[in-house]
Amino acid sequence: MKKLILLLIPISMMVSCQQAKDQNPFLTEWDTPFGTPPFHLIQDEHYIPAYNEAIAQNNAEIEAITNNPDEPNFENTIVAFDKSGELMGKIGAVYGGLSSANTSDRMQEIAREITPLLTAHRNAIRFNQDLFERIKVVYDKRESLNLDVEQMRVVEKIYDDFARNGAALPEEQRNELKKLNERMSMVSLNLNQNLLAENNGFKLILDNEADLIGLPSDVIAGAAQAAKSEGHEGKWLFDMSKPSWTPFLQFSERRDLREKILTAYCMRGNNENEFDNKKLFVELMMLRKQMAQILGYNNYAEYFTAEQMAQNPETVFNFLKEVWNPALKRAKEEYTDMQKIIDREGGNFKLQSWDWWYYAEKVRKEKYNLDQEELKPYLTIDNVREGIFYVTNKLYGLTYKKRPDIPVYHEEVQAFEVIDRDGSHLAVLLYDPHPRATKKSGAWCGTYRSGSYKDGNKITPVVTIVTNFSRPVGDKPAMLSWDETETFFHEFGHALHNFFADGQYDRTSRSVPRDYVELPSQVMENWAGEPEVLKVYAKHYQTGEPIPDALIEKMQSSSKFSQGFTNVEYVSAAYLDMAWHTADIPQDMDVNKFETKTMNELGLIDEIVPRYRTTNFGHIFSGGYAAGYYVYLWAGQLDADAFEAFKETGDLFNQELAAKFRKYCLSENAMGEGMEQYIKFRGKAPSIDPLLRQRGLK
Repeated sequence: MKKLILLLIPISMMVSCQQAKDQNPFLTEWDTPFGTPPFHLIQDEHYIPAYNEAIAQNNAEIEAITNNPDEPNFENTIVAFDKSGELMGKIGAVYGGLSSANTSDRMQEIAREITPLLTAHRNAIRFNQDLFERIKVVYDKRESLNLDVEQMRVVEKIYDDFARNGAALPEEQRNELKKLNERMSMVSLNLNQNLLAENNGFKLILDNEADLIGLPSDVIAGAAQAAKSEGHEGKWLFDMSKPSWTPFLQFSERRDLREKILTAYCMRGNNENEFDNKKLFVELMMLRKQMAQILGYNNYAEYFTAEQMAQNPETVFNFLKEVWNPALKRAKEEYTDMQKIIDREGGNFKLQSWDWWYYAEKVRKEKYNLDQEELKPYLTIDNVREGIFYVTNKLYGLTYKKRPDIPVYHEEVQAFEVIDRDGSHLAVLLYDPHPRATKKSGAWCGTYRSGSYKDGNKITPVVTIVTNFSRPVGDKPAMLSWDETETFFHEFGHALHNFFADGQYDRTSRSVPRDYVELPSQVMENWAGEPEVLKVYAKHYQTGEPIPDALIEKMQSSSKFSQGFTNVEYVSAAYLDMAWHTADIPQDMDVNKFETKTMNELGLIDEIVPRYRTTNFGHIFSGGYAAGYYVYLWAGQLDADAFEAFKETGDLFNQELAAKFRKYCLSENAMGEGMEQYIKFRGKAPSIDPLLRQRGLK
């Protein structure tokens, strides 16, 4: 009957549909260098038709698997499912990437339109009983199928994905989970869109030059440029982008304005306005707990950690406390040092949270004679990028070629071809450096195409690094703070993971626990501050002279400075995340009271604010780091231990170790669980001692 109906469609309509497909870049082959996305051709109106086609194609692929009359086996069920949804992934990678890096009002509308459709589609697959039964047949007989290690892992991972999502539950519970999933996706979307609006909504516009007292000249120039770009010529604008608010807190002598900008940062999503996130957040916590309990867990933290290296919330809480206690002790010492300066200067006030950054800089200068602004002329964005290229060349033999012929989505984005040691094409890298109103805050690494295999041929990845680093001002290049320099190295570590991941199956090619995923990124940070590396890339933007030894010595001697504050503000946020995801959440939960109670129980001092507060904790809104913000510290244990392995050899670029790290920790994730792979590299499980030593907490 369906065939008869298709035959009755007017030819003119069929031609029109075909033309629409031909004109939609998502529905054609990409005739671009290395098959990169043709950003110059993609328009907002292409997304929804493309998604509709992708859903139809994916449904047909699933039907082909479930209707296959042959006995379920590895190829016709597991591999067929693993390779399904190619078009969906193609669209989703572009839409997801641009939604974060270059969004618009229309793209946010599209998100609200398409999110329910995509959630319903995913639910239809997750709870497809015919599909799950076929997967279960293969899973149950997997030991008798002569599968290799990689094949065995993809069978187990795909089965576990379905089981953990509730496919094995009775129909009534499956239907309940579907509804929960649909609502959670919309709540997460709304939380994130509210946060973006709050980030863009705050503008501190100054029109009196006296209000700029204490600020470095490049910060003032950047604020003037930002004001001019928004129609406030002759004034200075500070906002919620990190290159704006961070130096303001560090250097502004206007205590009242420091309070204003830090308060605005902390209160995002908590202003009793249309973008207030409190009720939405409580709803999300309730939904996650309901989901976890249907799946047999007491709470969402139990559900999440069951698949992580930590394995349970208790291990996470205990691990956080191991760092918290020495960090809090150190933070209190840092507080005393700063209060002494206030008293000595006749300040006649007790240090508050908006004072911490400012007086920490005074302590840094007093104890180590180091002004962070001294470093910036050596840390231009191009210098740091070249330093990263140097390190990855010395470790892995990679080289980079600028490719202006590769399409980009914004004029500031730079495209590079990544070439492997043997001269073969390895990946494409897109780098998007500076803040925009259309870009979310922070820094991240993602992919517009993950590395994979198709018909036995390697499909190379298209990787993106997005940051919010200061722009060039006047005739000065963009110069980075030391924190931004480490961030650049960090995100490039994620990029390396994406470059090297090499598995036959999409599900397991880069499959690592969330508390492992920050190992590749954080370990890269260690090379940034090594003297022999600094001498290569940290060169003065005017003279070209390498950073002087005296300045390197100051950096080395102050490397453990402010580790009390840094670790306390981080651990308090990680603890808050775990507290929310283990708590009983009534519908009328008072978000601020819960947060205050949790921080008091932890012992957080009033002078330090958690790195993220509940209503602007974007890491946990979408689920990726929900009950998992602790992972940066957990991976810190791994990265400190891994870098110590290099240091022990006396060679920062030890080729044997680099090859083992690439093989076991970056490339062969499909071959074992995170700790297994790490032990293959290191020869033993990691110790927390290198982490505590590295941070000056032991």
